[in-house]
Amino acid sequence: MTATQASRSSLSKLAFVAAAFFGTALSFGATISPAQAAGTAFYQVQLAAPLDGARTEIQNGVAWKCQGDTCRGSQGTSRAEIVCARLARKLGEVASFTARGETLDAEGLAKCNGEKTSAVARR
Repeated sequence: MTATQASRSSLSKLAFVAAAFFGTALSFGATISPAQAAGTAFYQVQLAAPLDGARTEIQNGVAWKCQGDTCRGSQGTSRAEIVCARLARKLGEVASFTARGETLDAEGLAKCNGEKTSAVARR
């Protein structure tokens, strides 16, 4: 193999590696869901009483950002009722809780804010 052939072979390998890297980077960018791209939170919460200032919490893998009486959270792995109960235990009574566009009904909110909230939230 001549020096010119070795140089071309090295450039070909480098081009292949660069193409693979950029292809992988582009595929990761394409896996972002439309909700994430639009900045929409998985959980949306209206608290019964506003908080003093902005607040950030992380509970069982859910990242919460709260301002006043509104909180928005990333997707978690627990059922909506359990996530709601954990948040109510930490921040106070929840007036409205929405997960993936579905709002808890009156019975779900009662369980979220009820006497059993502390037992449910500890799971």
